[in-house]
Parts: sequence; C-alpha cells; structure tokens
Amino acid sequence: MRLQEITLVNFRKHPDLTFAPSDGINLLYGPNGSGKTNVLEAVHYCALAKGLNKSLDRECLNFAADYFLLRSKFVDEHGIEISVKVSYAKTSDKKIQVNSEELKKYSGLIGRIPCITFSPMELAVVNGAPQERRRFMDNALSQTNKRYLDDLLRYRRVLQQRNTLLAYSGDNDVKSDSLEAWTEKLSLLAGSIVSARLSFIEHLLGCFHPLYEKLGLGEVPGFSYRASFGKLVPGMAEEEITRIVMQRFREIGSQELYRKQTLLGPHRDDIVFTLNDVEVKRYASQGQLRTFLIALKLALQQFVQEVKGEKPLFLLDDLFSELDSERVGKVLELLEGSGQSIITATEKQDIEGVHCMAVEELT
Repeated sequence: MRLQEITLVNFRKHPDLTFAPSDGINLLYGPNGSGKTNVLEAVHYCALAKGLNKSLDRECLNFAADYFLLRSKFVDEHGIEISVKVSYAKTSDKKIQVNSEELKKYSGLIGRIPCITFSPMELAVVNGAPQERRRFMDNALSQTNKRYLDDLLRYRRVLQQRNTLLAYSGDNDVKSDSLEAWTEKLSLLAGSIVSARLSFIEHLLGCFHPLYEKLGLGEVPGFSYRASFGKLVPGMAEEEITRIVMQRFREIGSQELYRKQTLLGPHRDDIVFTLNDVEVKRYASQGQLRTFLIALKLALQQFVQEVKGEKPLFLLDDLFSELDSERVGKVLELLEGSGQSIITATEKQDIEGVHCMAVEELT
C-alpha cells in the first residue's frame, strides 16, 4: 500500500498543506513544533479512522477553525486506487468517505489501508500497562482479520450489557437467568478472540526473532499470553478456550455479584515480553526497550504483509532520537524494499536511498 498524496485543511498546525511522498523511504524534517507529526497523524486518520496516540477529533482542529478536512489517495499492490476523505466539524460528527461513498461505520475503513506506526509514545506497549499491549494486539488483528474486528466490537457491547446487569443484579431468578445468557455470549466471543490472539502471537514471534537478532545485543526474546482465566497453551482450540472461560465464570460468580463487574476475559488479558526469560518491562534498559519496540513494529509489518499479501504503510515518528545511529542504520536496511515508509526528524539526514522533504516547503 502506498500513499500517493494527502491534503490537510485546518488540521492541527496546517491550514492548507499537500504532501506527496515517494514510493520508498521518505524523511519529513523540520524543527520541533513545525507540524511533522501532524502530517503522520493525518495519514493515520485516513488509514485507521483515528488520530495517533488516542487524540480526540476536536483536538485536531487548527486554531480557531470550525472544521478540518483530509483528502488522500492510496494505491495498492495491484495498482488499484483508493481515495479516502475524512471530515470533522464542531457541529457534526466525523464523516469518512472511501471512493466517494460515505461509510456507515468507521470500522468499515479498518483493514482497507494497512498501516503500522512507531512513535516514542508507543514505548508503553513494551513497558506500560496491560491495556497498551491489548490495544497493540487489537489494532494489529483488526487490520488483518475481519472476524476478529467484528467479534471484538460485539464483545465490548456484550461486556457492557453484562456489567450493567451485574451492577444492578441481586439474587432473584430472572436476573440470574439473564446473567447466564450474557455470560454464554461473552464466553463464545472470548474463545474466538483469545484463539486469534494466540495464533497472532505465535506468528508474530516467528517474524520477530530474526529481526531482533539483527538489532539487539544477543538476547533471546520471547512472548507469552497471560490470560485472566487460567493457563493456556499455543494452538489450543477455540472451543476449549470457551469451555475454560465458562467454567471460570461459574467458579467466580459470587465474587462478580459482590464486586458488580466482569472479572475475567480478553479485556483483562496481557502479553508478557521477555529477554532471556526475564520480563522486559521490569528489567530492560531504555536502549533495550526502544530496540524491542522497533523490532516489534518491524515484525508487525512483516506479519501484515504475509497475512494480507500487501505491504503496509509504515509511519515512524522521531525515529532518529529514539535509536542510536547504528540501530537506525540497521532499521533503514530492513525498511529498504519493504514498502513505503515515512519518517519524521528534526534535521535533514543525507542517507542514500532516503527521499528528504522539509515540512516548511510543503504547500
């Protein structure tokens, strides 16, 4: 997937800007505060229907503007063009059009424009709270597995309903019967979601090992899935996971009624990242954390390509400040020939094969 052109109107710092990158590695440079990351965020909106780092739509309005507009053109591996238009106004909800057809749901865009990001804020994926790693899995799988996205959205709705019932539930039979029905629905969806996550982790680790070997210092990396409802093994059947979840719900039923919330499920699970069997987030240095994250994103790029047969667009924010020069060189070697990538930096870098553009010169 390649971005041919994107136009930003009243988006962040840019009242009117057009960006047309080359097909390979692009470097967008300029001083801090010049709006480099804003351009990446606009691309992210057109690919994934939302901003970088969980930004709200209203936060992306240019100062004193009442609306923003993003117009973009992409082309896939088969030469098929895809146009995406995103608009937002203070007086109306965000609207997204793909090839001039307005989407009824934002989720309809997910997976159409495969896109991977790397930014300093994402270090939390490696050393932050479990929700950051769940978001990492959900974003990756939602772009590559339509069933996963559908099940994830359904799971969130069922979870909300079940939590509402628990919040007002007593010991009467009617509510107990209702709770059992919601528990069964939630367990079936949990089995599907966790099964997909286990397969994803196994596939991703296969991509990750050789990449980390090139970037790291000889440590042996590992991933494991930490379920909130018991120990799982790779390759476990979806039906078996569903059975385990149902059984655990029966065992903790009184606790959930007392605490009035759902105490287990995919929304409480985690991935454990390790180096030499030691948990990364507890003991790794800052250099190891950064190297682990970029290797993780490079592995995700390879995973998406293998699953979808399409090289994803890669957006890398402030790469040069996050990694030392030796690792940056290795990253660029790995990016070469891996599709289109857009990197931001504060200064121009004279590197062979990298197309450089100053953000101030874009009009």
